Order: sequence, then structure tokens, then C-alpha cells
Amino acid sequence: MHDEVIARAQAWLAEDPDPDTREELARLIDAEDVKELAARFSGTLQFGTAGLRGELGAGPMRMNRTVVIRAAAGLASYLRKNGQEGGLVVIGYDARHKSADFARDTAAVMVGAGLRAAVLPRPLPTPVLAFAIRHLGAVAGVEVTASHNPPRDNGYKVYLGDGSQIVPPADAEIAAEIAAIGSLTTVDRPTEGWEVLDDAVLEAYLARTDAVLDPNSARTARTVYTAMHGVGRDVLLAAFARAGFPEPALVAEQAEPDPEFPTVAFPNPEEPGAMDLAFARAREVNPDLVIANDPDADRCAVAVRDGEDWRMLRGDEVGALLAAHLVRRGARGTFAESIVSSSLLGRIAEKAELPYEETLTGFKWIARVDGLRYGYEEALGYCVDPEGVRDKDGITAALLITELASELKEQGRTLLDLLDDLALEHGLHATDQLSVRVQDLSLIAEAMRRLREQPPTELAGLPVVNAEDLTQGTEKLPPTDGLRYTLRGARVIVRPSGTEPKLKCYLEVVVPVSARDDLPTARATAERQLDAIKRDLSQAAGI
Repeated sequence: MHDEVIARAQAWLAEDPDPDTREELARLIDAEDVKELAARFSGTLQFGTAGLRGELGAGPMRMNRTVVIRAAAGLASYLRKNGQEGGLVVIGYDARHKSADFARDTAAVMVGAGLRAAVLPRPLPTPVLAFAIRHLGAVAGVEVTASHNPPRDNGYKVYLGDGSQIVPPADAEIAAEIAAIGSLTTVDRPTEGWEVLDDAVLEAYLARTDAVLDPNSARTARTVYTAMHGVGRDVLLAAFARAGFPEPALVAEQAEPDPEFPTVAFPNPEEPGAMDLAFARAREVNPDLVIANDPDADRCAVAVRDGEDWRMLRGDEVGALLAAHLVRRGARGTFAESIVSSSLLGRIAEKAELPYEETLTGFKWIARVDGLRYGYEEALGYCVDPEGVRDKDGITAALLITELASELKEQGRTLLDLLDDLALEHGLHATDQLSVRVQDLSLIAEAMRRLREQPPTELAGLPVVNAEDLTQGTEKLPPTDGLRYTLRGARVIVRPSGTEPKLKCYLEVVVPVSARDDLPTARATAERQLDAIKRDLSQAAGI
């Protein structure tokens, strides 16, 4: 074991083009740190439907230039074998550590493989890259980002020419091409030959944001905005200025891109404490709403004043609000969401006589729904302009929710008032999540095994009327690693996260409401039921 892992590390070191990871790996080899080397050389970072994502560092189990060059070479080989020789690959990147290096390496590999490459002019939001693919007629796109993961991570997201993220079987076919790459010396990487785009593509994206708003809508809502140390600020400010909204008040401490994310434990608006600075700014300036993007600005979080303070709206609440707003504006086409999101969207679509679809988790599936007009996922992802961006887009979602807040403001109402209206019309749909972060991934597998072998027959006193193992697939859904429990008046879905070491459990209860005065009681009932489901599910899963 000792000699074998040292030999593998030395072979890797001989090819590593990055002086930073070479130095790191040489130290580990000199120290004969077999435990750490084994962790880095125990396998290969797996390429899947989320592309690549992992901790930065030397070795095949980490994100580094060697891994990225191999991934790019595999993607280039896949594209050539599918008749895309000479096609354009457009590449975007965020402001994380090594993102610019990974983007440049990808461009070099594409050019060396006989394709054309164009790199976005600077770190920009992921939706700008998703837009650019179709706008420029590219055959594929790559976004270097780890979204809202911790500072030590980076990632590599792949899109094909339709502008949406890869799905099976493309992921496995690309992975096979990556695995077939031999020595890095076989990968041609010229030092020039790709294009660095100017701001024309960004201007085209901003021009497209006009399509999101009603030309005659109110534009009066005042906002506080945080970029969460990411790349969203300049694009969002430009979009808001173009639309004629009041200039957002910035959370200065989080406004500049910073790969260390110094003010948050995790740069994700959903994480406890991440919005504290934004709420403090809101208490100073008293806006109509607070908006946050995650670091690559494909997600949008919204907070509102609730009583004397501010609270985050759940992704499902924002998803329902945007859907109701689009319905009122006469939107036509299919409304879609992933299975972990609230069933309220289906009720809204049914009442409006609009087509409705459920998909597997992730916008790679939502974006592919035929005739899509609006899609959302509870993890703060919203696609409000699928003709422009076939992916979640935190910039256009921010525009649309601010338009809605403006229209309600003109009526002397708020987003919370509209949520009350939806509860009266469709029943109170209350959602929550039980999320467990682990160091040992085997704990997730063990929890799933336990639930499969001993499925609960009731949760919170509510009988489980249907238990589905989604690995078998359903009439409408392809197979996935997940469990779905339908209860009387509730629903639970359990699945491993696709991007983080987490077990995620998505809970929903539906409480009928007959009058506005009944809403406080209905909310209290829903909260009790959700808490009880959490407790019972945690016990059943052994977490």
C-alpha cells in the first residue's frame, strides 16, 4: 500500500502542470503521508450529471488543473465523435480559487482538439453562460463554478448546444471519454487560439431581461441586495437600472467577489446566519424586500418584513408567488417543478388550466420539459424566461419578484398578503426540510438502506398510504436514488444530495383553510405536523 500510493503520487506529480498543486503533492510525498495520499489517490472524482465538483487540491480525487484538463479532453472527444468537429464551446467561470485557470485550460484543450473556444470576459453569473451558448450558436458550454459550496471547493458544469445541462446518457458517455484519456502529454494544449469575448454577450443577456417584465408594470419596490461574495452584483445592478427599479442598497461587506467568503460559514442564503448582514442592512434602510444571490447568481433568495423583523421566504413560497404572478399576466405554456418542490404549483396550474409537469431533481430535467414557460425548484432556483436561459437564473428571478412586489405595493399589499390569498384558494401548503451533513458518506447509504428495509408505516400519526422506491422509476420519472412517501395530507421525499455530502428530506403538509381568520391556526397546525414528521423520520432513518 505504502509503495503503491507513493508511486501513483509520483507519477501524477510528473505530469501536474500547476506549480501550486505540485508543491502541495511534493510535500505529502516527502513526508510519506500515506493516509492523506491514499485519500487523494483512492479513486477518481466522478463525472456525472452535475459534472465535477469537489475540494481543491492535488490528486485524482480533488479538483485541480490535471483533472480539469482530462475532463475537457473527454468532453472534446465526445463532441467530435458526435459530429461537432470545429464547433464552438463557450466557457464561463466564477470568482473562486482556480476558476480562471480551469477556464483557460478548457479553452486550450478545445482548440487543441480542433474545436473553437470562446471565454467570457471575466467572472460572470452562470446564467450568462447558459444564455451565451444559444446566443452564440455553440455546440457546448462549460461553467467553472461550485455554486454555493464551501470556499475549498470548485466545480465543472457542462451544457450541450440546447443550452441546458447534460443528462443521461451524455454524462456517462463523456465520463467514458474522460476515462480513456491517457497521459496528459497526449492532450494538445496550445497557448493561444481561443477568443476572449467582449461585453457584447453580456449586453445581449441584459437586453433579453426586458422580456421578463410587463412593459407597463410598476417599478417602485425598494430592495436590499447581497451578492454573497459572488459575481452577481454588477449584472444585477445593471439589470435593475435597465428596468427602472430603484437602485438596490448593497450589503457592502458581501458585495465584492471573494473566494474565501469571509462573512459566512457557507455561501448559501439558505444556511443559518448567511442572511444576517442583509437583515441588518434592511433594518437600516427599511426596503420593501431583501434579495440575495448565491455566489454564481443562478439562485435567488427573497426575504420580507414579517411583523417587527425580516424572514426568508422558502423557495416554495417564492416559486408559488412567481407562478401566480405569471398566471395573472396571462402566461401560457407548461409550468414545471421537480418532485421535491411544493405541490402548490400543480394546484395553481390546474386552476389556470395550464399544463403541469413534475421532473427529477435539478434544472437539467426541468429545462427539458416540452413547452416550458416557467420552472422552479425549492432550492431557490427559478427559470422565468426559458427562451432566454434554459436553466435557473437568479438575476431574472430577482427582476420578476421585484416587479410583483412593486405591483402589490401600489395596491397597499405585500408578498405575504398574496401568500395568504393562495392559501385560501388552494389550502395552506407548508414545506420544510430535514438536511443532515455528514463527513462519512456511508452514513447516507446506511440511512437509505434502513428506510428501504423498514419503511415507516406512519409519520406524525399520519398513515403512509403509498411508499415508492424511486430507484425503480415511475410511469413519468426515470430511476433515481430516492424514496417518496405519500401520507394523508402530507408528503415526504428522501434523497442523497447530488452536490454536497448531505442526506436531504423534503416535507410538505397541506392544511385546508376556509377563512382568512383561520390562517394562524392552520399555520400552527402545519408547524406541529412538520416538526413531528421530522422527529419520526429522523428516528426511522437512524439520523
